[in-house]
Amino acid sequence: MAQKLVIYHRRAGGQSQHSALLELEPKSDRIQTVLGYAREHLASALSVEQLADVARLSPRQFSRAFRAETGQSPAKAIENLRLEAARQMLERGRLTLDQIAEETGFSDRRRMREAFLRAFGQPPQVIRRNARSA
Repeated sequence: MAQKLVIYHRRAGGQSQHSALLELEPKSDRIQTVLGYAREHLASALSVEQLADVARLSPRQFSRAFRAETGQSPAKAIENLRLEAARQMLERGRLTLDQIAEETGFSDRRRMREAFLRAFGQPPQVIRRNARSA
C-alpha cells in the first residue's frame, strides 16, 4: 500500500525506482523493531548478535526468522538500508562522500562505492551528478 501512495521522482537508468525500506515487510513486531533500531543506528557496526539482542532471540533463531520474514539475510538488509540512506544524502548534496560513508555505516568511501556499484551499477558520484542535473 505504501508503494502505491508514495510518488518517487524519476531516477537515472540503473537506479532503483523503489525504496529498499518499503521492500522489507516483516510480519512480526520483533523484526519491525530490529529494522527501526537499525535505521536509527546505521552509523554503528550492526552485528547479528546485537540485532538478535534487540529482537530478544538467539543469533541463529534471529537469522532464520529475519530471512523468513524479509527474504533477505540481516547483513544484506542492513546494507540495503545503508545504501538507501546514502543515496538520499547524495541526492540532497549537502555532505561529502566521506561524511556520507561515515554517517551511513560504511567503513570508508571505497566500500560505499563498491556497494553502490553492486546495487545500482553506478558509483556515488554519478548518482549525485544525475540528481543535480534533474
